Amino acid sequence: MKRFRVTLLVVCLVLGWLGFNDLTLYFRNPTPQNITIEALVQQGAPREWLKVEGGYRDLLQAINMSGTVDVTSFLVPLKRSEKDDNLQIWFESRDPKILNALKTYYFDLDTDADRAKFVEENKQLFMGRYDLSGMTVSSLVADSNRGKLKELLTKMNIPVSEKAIFISEGKVPSNLRGLFFVAIALLGLGKLLYDLLKKTRKEVTTQD
Repeated sequence: MKRFRVTLLVVCLVLGWLGFNDLTLYFRNPTPQNITIEALVQQGAPREWLKVEGGYRDLLQAINMSGTVDVTSFLVPLKRSEKDDNLQIWFESRDPKILNALKTYYFDLDTDADRAKFVEENKQLFMGRYDLSGMTVSSLVADSNRGKLKELLTKMNIPVSEKAIFISEGKVPSNLRGLFFVAIALLGLGKLLYDLLKKTRKEVTTQD
């Protein structure tokens, strides 16, 4: 019984910590922070939820994150200009337009001429100006994901800056998971406290 209580206490504390982190993230980001890509590169991310303005996406340097034909997302560089070689900002995209365009480019077209023609016909999509909205990685779990993304780029022989910023496109902060974790943690702690008080009253009654 004592071991069960210790285990329950640890689980409650972990859930409470996770819930607290989610809720503080939510309250830190009531709205997306507007920032230019130049400022983001120079100063880093001021908050987790961002709207990055003035960037250029480069689908020709996008990385297939699954490594298979069954593609569900691409890691796409966001640059300060079309010719910028400093690939410091990357975003994970699940946009159907991007997925379909890259699948067509890599898997359906057979010649370089066909690919060049396809890119020219879809130049705005492949290399056009793009304002990005999403959330940067944060928390211990996200830091682990950030490490995996850097490892993926390294395997593709792409230089990765220590200041690289990864953004999950379209992601927004939510308080639902945080509220759930905190509620479960409080219920668990409440049960532990109730059992402890019950045990104390029983011991006092026995002594009397």
